This record gives sequence, structure tokens and C-alpha cells, in this order.
Amino acid sequence: MSDSASTGKNLPMAAIGSYEMVLPFQAVGVKTVILDTQNAEQRDTFEDTLERLAREGFAVVFIQEDLFVSFMHKVEEVNDSYPTSVLPIPGPSGTTGAGLDSIRSSVEKAVGMDIFAER
Repeated sequence: MSDSASTGKNLPMAAIGSYEMVLPFQAVGVKTVILDTQNAEQRDTFEDTLERLAREGFAVVFIQEDLFVSFMHKVEEVNDSYPTSVLPIPGPSGTTGAGLDSIRSSVEKAVGMDIFAER
């Protein structure tokens, strides 16, 4: 059991994405960062934002799926360097399957085989 679980300490969570995607997270107390994924200038700030949230000790960062896929290299870097879990959430047009692919890859890395493979 982790120290935070044994002490009852709540670890912070954040969500990064468009206004429509992160608004429900804000309603339940999750820190939200609104980035317009169509705006190239704001897309440039994504990597800095993700790194800052990880450094600040956020336990979970939910990321709009198109950002997750576009910046997979940064997501993997954060997952390897910090105890932060970065998870994709479907965008306005629905899911692309990136979430399941991410979980499958993480589990395969942890146990050494694809336990989700169909027979």
C-alpha cells in the first residue's frame, strides 16, 4: 500500500483538453487546463503543461485523446520519469482506441505478454 493510501491523503488530478472535454472534470474538483487543439500556439504549450503537472506531483493527468496521440513521445517520457499516470480520454468525435492500446502496452510491459490477446 502506498504512503498516500495509508495516510488517506488525496493526490491531485488534472485534465488537459478542449473546454467541452475538461468541463465535467472541473465539476468534480479536478484541475483543468483548457487547450484549443486546433490552435497551433496552444498545442506548443502542451508539453510544458504536462511536464509542469508531473513535477507538481499530480497523480493522474487525463489528456484529450488527440493530444495524447500527437504527443505520445512526451507522454512516454513523463510516464518514465515521474510517478504520474497519464491517461487518454475520448475527444469530441469519440474514441480512436488509443486508451485501450495504451493500457495493453503498459500491461504487456509489466507482465511480459499481451494478456488481452484474443485466441
